[in-house]
Amino acid sequence: MPNRLAEATSPYLLQHKDNPVDWWPWSDEAFAEAEQRGVPVLLSVGYAACHWCHVMAHESFEDTETAAYMNQHFVNIKVDREERPDVDAVYMEATQAMTGQGGWPMTALLTPAGEPFFCGTYFPPRDGRGMPSFRRVLESVAEAWDTRRDEIEQSGADVVAELSRRALVPSSGHGITAEQLDAGARELSGRHDDTWGGFDGAPKFPPSMTLEFLLRHHARTGDERSLQMVSTSCERMARGGMYDQLAGGFARYSVDAHWVVPHFEKMLYDNALLARVYAHWWRATGSPLAHRIAVETCDWMLRELLTAEGGFAASLDADTEGEEGRYYVWTPQELGPDAAALFSVTAAGTFEGDRSVLQLPVDPEDEQWYDDERARLLAIREQRVAPGRDDKVVAAWNGLAIAALAECGVLFERSDLVAAATRCAELISDLHLVDGRLRRVSRGGVVGTPAGVLEDYGDVADGLLALHQASGDRRWLDHAESLLDVALVHFTDGDGGFFDTADDAEQLVRRPRDPTDGATPAGSSALAQALVTSAALTATAERREVAERVLGGVAPIVERQPRFAGWSAAAAEALVAGPLEVAVVDSPALARTARLTTSPGAVVVTGGDSPLLADRPVAGAYICRGFVCDAPTTDAAVLAASLGVRVGHDAVTPGS
Repeated sequence: MPNRLAEATSPYLLQHKDNPVDWWPWSDEAFAEAEQRGVPVLLSVGYAACHWCHVMAHESFEDTETAAYMNQHFVNIKVDREERPDVDAVYMEATQAMTGQGGWPMTALLTPAGEPFFCGTYFPPRDGRGMPSFRRVLESVAEAWDTRRDEIEQSGADVVAELSRRALVPSSGHGITAEQLDAGARELSGRHDDTWGGFDGAPKFPPSMTLEFLLRHHARTGDERSLQMVSTSCERMARGGMYDQLAGGFARYSVDAHWVVPHFEKMLYDNALLARVYAHWWRATGSPLAHRIAVETCDWMLRELLTAEGGFAASLDADTEGEEGRYYVWTPQELGPDAAALFSVTAAGTFEGDRSVLQLPVDPEDEQWYDDERARLLAIREQRVAPGRDDKVVAAWNGLAIAALAECGVLFERSDLVAAATRCAELISDLHLVDGRLRRVSRGGVVGTPAGVLEDYGDVADGLLALHQASGDRRWLDHAESLLDVALVHFTDGDGGFFDTADDAEQLVRRPRDPTDGATPAGSSALAQALVTSAALTATAERREVAERVLGGVAPIVERQPRFAGWSAAAAEALVAGPLEVAVVDSPALARTARLTTSPGAVVVTGGDSPLLADRPVAGAYICRGFVCDAPTTDAAVLAASLGVRVGHDAVTPGS
């Protein structure tokens, strides 16, 4: 018989609706039930594409005896971390503090007041590998609760008090300096793997936000080392097994240091961020590989993640038929000798058994044969059982997708990508915006109840500002400005910083705030990016001043631990470079040249209703720096020289 999750909209929660566990969704009613029964709360947090979440579900949550014990001794709550990042953040912080590590599935035992007293991640069904069994953990907790409840409740209160005391709160800052950004780039240089790309060792996650910082740092300073790190990392990632060599799209991370074997789940946010990075790498270098990967990644998002309503689904699963990676791996016999040689597939295999993940160490000389082989192998693969898709639409991640599609659309002259970004923006503005406030998720055209968090406001605003520049449509600028207005009112701490939840959001045991970038941009760094762009587009000094304070607060992290502040560092590069506004009137050729500028502080508008185009009746390109404008020019060479675009560079020719 289905449990309470049968009414959920989250695909992750629906995966657990037929468990014998009497799951509750996150709700006041669940905690009231725990208080009434006098039992602790067992909180399990995961997400639909999480491999080990599936494993623990099969091993423990589908086991009738384990479920019966859980139901007897606990009130059990299941949370989709992607739907409720605020809940996840609060209890992941506790998990990391208690165990020294984090991850999903996350398992937290709470008092009926919501205070955590025991936390962990995956627990196996039997003792082994240095881990206690899940059942032994449950029995120990239940016994302690029955015999030492007062002590446990005090422990939970102490944990919350300690986390509040240790909270990573950004210092109140008044700006960030070029010297601090230079120091951050030097720190990254010492950690970069010059052979295989990426930073530090395995597992390796695609460092998209860090690479964006380095691209902007190179553009501002001319530092060739920064560009070298980007080029090495981008090429190695694109040629390894983490990139789907047949259909495009990046997996979540590589389990090894050489990008050979991925953790096979594919996330919207990774691909949106990486499409943008590869497009900017192409803009800086003209690399044909960068061009191909950027376009293929956008095409993959449209083909695999686009929903019927025009939004983009959250992820594709790592598993098929209960086996991780089964959809993606091959043997030499399945490929044939020529394709096996091209994709580095050998009898020994690179994955489990004799199977391999496809890689592309070098480009084939015969492009037509290569295209034909990919099509042939895709046709074979499409006969396999495809990975499951989490088709909920997450506002923040769709904001990242809007930005990537809009920018790639204008850089590569793909109007269909701009059109897709527009349709997605319409979905977010029409469905997710309720009474002037963002909702976090929707599914099947039905908006969910979770309130938007700061990253939703920042990423959606940033995407809409990119779309405004790509399309010239004034409504996207206006929508972005409205979202920023809400964020500045409801998320501020009153001292130059920002919380991740609004002042009128559900009250948790702590109000979360984390200025560091993780798998996605932090809420504060997303907000800073949007504020810097907004200030340049509207000549609003107040927006820029707020961004300066936000980035000043994380300046020490940018300087000393830039891997955890790549998006903030990228925004800071735009801030330090200074606003560069380019308005082009009635000249597609000049517009093309203007969009090729790599200046980190640049905004470019080429038509439509934009404040930068007001009172500019004469055709030509208008360049303003720090709100001071040069005389207009109609000469593409002069414009290119002014913007640092190298005439004759491969990037000047579309499709190179």
